[in-house]
Amino acid sequence: MSWVTRFAPSPTGPLHLGHAFAALFAREKAEGGRFLLRLEDIDLGRSRKEYEDGILEDLKWLGLEWELPVRRQSEHFEEYRGALGRLGEMGLLYPCFCTRKEIQLEVARSGQAPHGPEGPLYPGICRRLRSDEVAERMALGRDYALRLDVEKVMKQVGEDLVWTDVEKGSQRADARGLGDVVLARKETPTSYHLAVVVDDAAQGITRVTRGEDLLFATPLHRVLQELLGLPVPEWWHHRLISDENGRRLAKRDNSKTLQALRDGGCCALKVSELLGIS
Repeated sequence: MSWVTRFAPSPTGPLHLGHAFAALFAREKAEGGRFLLRLEDIDLGRSRKEYEDGILEDLKWLGLEWELPVRRQSEHFEEYRGALGRLGEMGLLYPCFCTRKEIQLEVARSGQAPHGPEGPLYPGICRRLRSDEVAERMALGRDYALRLDVEKVMKQVGEDLVWTDVEKGSQRADARGLGDVVLARKETPTSYHLAVVVDDAAQGITRVTRGEDLLFATPLHRVLQELLGLPVPEWWHHRLISDENGRRLAKRDNSKTLQALRDGGCCALKVSELLGIS
């Protein structure tokens, strides 16, 4: 069976060996099917044209080919607004006016705030606001984020929703691990979590390959797919590439960028052998 897979980097820095592994892994796990490219550039403040050009050059150097057109998230904000609107109509979103400092103070006051994979969960301050309080803050032009009311969501989708990872098998889709996540902000109509499920559906992705560091987010993504009536792919969470000290590679590791390796005389075949993937 062949699959539709994708590689989805953010053009906010150069690609490194970890990206090379993710891209080659995605192409391999298409198993003769379609391999697509997506540029996750919703962070307009950090995305750069030179990084996008470098990504395309690096992938071509690795010997990768992908179907056109390349999907750029910045060109699809209206689609994300549409998905956000459907969730709002279901009564599953609420505006959050909290600053980061206010959230930290509330977490400190609570003493035993529940934690998720990204730190303390949002303590639900604005979930308790009355409608008149929300209207007053909106009228004042206060900045806000739109959060997903996860308890309402889980009541709607139920406790038996599952998703499947190729290696880990069937998993329960419980979105509570991330709490009331931010799905959009006043100035940006989407977040990674919302955009990725809309994009995967739009591109017809049938097998999502990505690093095991994103395993924590998959239950939420499966829940969003269920709420929005989107197709459900299977997932394959792969290992991460580390440096000689066991630290996960990051964009700040300039010595491990593909551009640096290429400039140093390394060939694409050597990179594939180093990563243990064809």
